[in-house]
Amino acid sequence: MSESESILATGGSFLRDKWSSEDEELAGPSQTVPPQLPGIQIVSERELAQLAQVRPLLFNFHEQSVIKDCFKMLEKKVAEYEILQEFMTLDYKNIPDAFNSGNELRNREKNRYRDILPYDSTRVPLGENKDYINASYIRIVNSGEEYFYIASQGPLPSTTDDFWQMVLENNSNVIVMITREIEGGIIKCHHYWPISMKKPLELKNYRIFLENYQILQYFIIRIFHVVKKSTGSSHFVKHLQFTSWPDHGTPASVDGFIKYVRYVRKSHLTGPMLVHCSAGVGRTGVFLCVDVVFCAIEKNFPFNIKNIVTQMREQRYGMIQTKEQYFFCYKVVLEVLQKILTLD
Repeated sequence: MSESESILATGGSFLRDKWSSEDEELAGPSQTVPPQLPGIQIVSERELAQLAQVRPLLFNFHEQSVIKDCFKMLEKKVAEYEILQEFMTLDYKNIPDAFNSGNELRNREKNRYRDILPYDSTRVPLGENKDYINASYIRIVNSGEEYFYIASQGPLPSTTDDFWQMVLENNSNVIVMITREIEGGIIKCHHYWPISMKKPLELKNYRIFLENYQILQYFIIRIFHVVKKSTGSSHFVKHLQFTSWPDHGTPASVDGFIKYVRYVRKSHLTGPMLVHCSAGVGRTGVFLCVDVVFCAIEKNFPFNIKNIVTQMREQRYGMIQTKEQYFFCYKVVLEVLQKILTLD
């Protein structure tokens, strides 16, 4: 194990949570409720393994040298604890906008956590009246290319209808869920989809059908058919739930998360990618950061993790909550770069 790997692997021993909202666990069982059978194969393990091999568009001598220099620079930052200092310079105090909508009396019960609210300027409006949901548009620009997401809290029982309205109005074909419904004895997210293929989930305005599913080692794939009751219009959504994030800290293995992020990107077709965990800032921020970096590596673009996180925080308060999550971003990127450097 290299020095950087050792630091990253043991980071949890000295990294404490900055926030209580995202990772406030108590003792108790953790669960997600998958169907009883593994489902019909949607993707093979071989395909996932191939997807996990992030490859730059060009890999000549010059590009190999660039990647090697990048790897050494990131490894040095980790080994010398510069990452810790870098995270601490990401200031929570510079709040670029107000939280008026989230603080309105009529909207307070729509927030899972009272300290995690969307900025007024980037919140996702619902319908003609621009109704409230705790979700934010996030646009990340890297090397002139824009990556468009919705970062959302996990739905509550009272906001499930609103959540599906947001999915349809934004024409999002992928939902990225990075939490289990219950973790450490605490409800992290309402079960907002049908459990069985035999019986749809009936909501006030929507009917949700489970068309297919596949249970994999690290995540679950579900295919939903969403019907708007008032018009009969339908929309198909791929729901990708990462089930391997531990109750405390970050995943011990990066391999499963790399496969997950890559499969999500491959599945994305329309609208902003809709990403949520429980509060919609911690694990959600990790996913967005890693996805942008992977896209940059593929296109031989430079990237700066601190800059990516800064852009996210300017659009949703508190994105990437803990030092440990910030370290995990570097750990994942270093793993990918190291594999690239082993290519012939």
